[in-house]
Amino acid sequence: MADSSEHLLALKVMRLTRPTLVSSQIVTAETKDLPQNTFDKILKTTATTVQDSETLAAGQFMLLPQSFGNIYLGETFSSYVCVHNCRAHPVSNVSVKADLQSNNTRINLPIHADKQGPVMLHPDETLDDVIHHEVKEIGTHILVCEVSYMTPAGLEASFRKFFKFQVVKPLDVKTKFYNAETDEVYLEAQIQNITVGPICLEKVELESSENYTVVSLNNLPSGESVFSQRTMLQPQNSCQFLYCIKPLPVILNDPMALKAANNIGKLDIVWRSNLGERGRLQTSQLQRSPIEYGDLRLTVIEANSTVKIGKGFDFKCRVTNTSERSMDLLMNLNTKAKVGCGYTGQTEISLGPLEPGKYKEFNLTVCPVRLGLITVTNLQLTDVFMKRKYEFDDFVQVFVVDEEYKEEEFQLDKYVRYSILQSV
Repeated sequence: MADSSEHLLALKVMRLTRPTLVSSQIVTAETKDLPQNTFDKILKTTATTVQDSETLAAGQFMLLPQSFGNIYLGETFSSYVCVHNCRAHPVSNVSVKADLQSNNTRINLPIHADKQGPVMLHPDETLDDVIHHEVKEIGTHILVCEVSYMTPAGLEASFRKFFKFQVVKPLDVKTKFYNAETDEVYLEAQIQNITVGPICLEKVELESSENYTVVSLNNLPSGESVFSQRTMLQPQNSCQFLYCIKPLPVILNDPMALKAANNIGKLDIVWRSNLGERGRLQTSQLQRSPIEYGDLRLTVIEANSTVKIGKGFDFKCRVTNTSERSMDLLMNLNTKAKVGCGYTGQTEISLGPLEPGKYKEFNLTVCPVRLGLITVTNLQLTDVFMKRKYEFDDFVQVFVVDEEYKEEEFQLDKYVRYSILQSV
């Protein structure tokens, strides 16, 4: 294939991008120094300085792109492709194709001007178009443009041009999962700007999978966002977002299905950079931390957080058989063996047979005998079949107050409670 300079047509490709904002560089010196007024004279002739205020660096200026440059993942690559007939005679059957090749894929970029097939280009006529493509892969990309035409002698001719550029990461996303006893999952997402300029986060949402629902904890109880109206991130700065993920009731009541449902969802991030260029990233499916169950699982499903001293404290528990065998369970809560536990009471209940994957609920009552925060502990479940005991400690806590307690005196401000949640 001959060099493109020997062909009848000329191919020009230019990346379309917005200019950047730059500040003028001020270099000056005292008149008694060696340069004397040399720097000041240069500043007065520089287009980026303000007349009579050359040393103030006032304002910013737009700088046109100086090279093909890098492109960030999630942004839209735009390019202007132009084929020009630079000869003195017409050229027939002109067509142009564009492909974007990465390490793993090769994508054809449709050119609208070539949809109707080959065209005739008269002298100084052009065949041009603008192509767009959202880049979704990191690494080296090559834009391959091929021009085909028919020579006056009736011979088919073609040539190609290659334009290489890099696609790099704009954001660094780190996630942390916290499994709660109530089967809720808390996700902390930290987003860091690793571009060379500031960006504005327009949207950061967690799209849940089919087994979960998501509640964003990035708003105050009043509905106001904890962030400013527009979340600006300077280079290398980061911002944290918090979400509460709850399993659907169908999954929640099936411990085996809950244990297998590890896919939480995807983070969808939209931002603006420079002069309003839009970028979008979506993470891969996020995985919650694995849930490890023993043979039995004990959860408290109903309990008051505050009770008065000397009055019975009722709460409801649920025991789930997470093993692969049937059990015949006997429940025992004995406080006589523990000294200074802050409550009294003794209960022994036969729960009866419990099949794998099933659960049973039962009520317990203890009487607080000490003020302050007390913890109910030392509950034993005995499998009568296997003669095996399972002990559960610190499974419910309650705050004990005196008879003169007024609930409104102990109400925390909603914002304070939210702040505590964010700091955990």
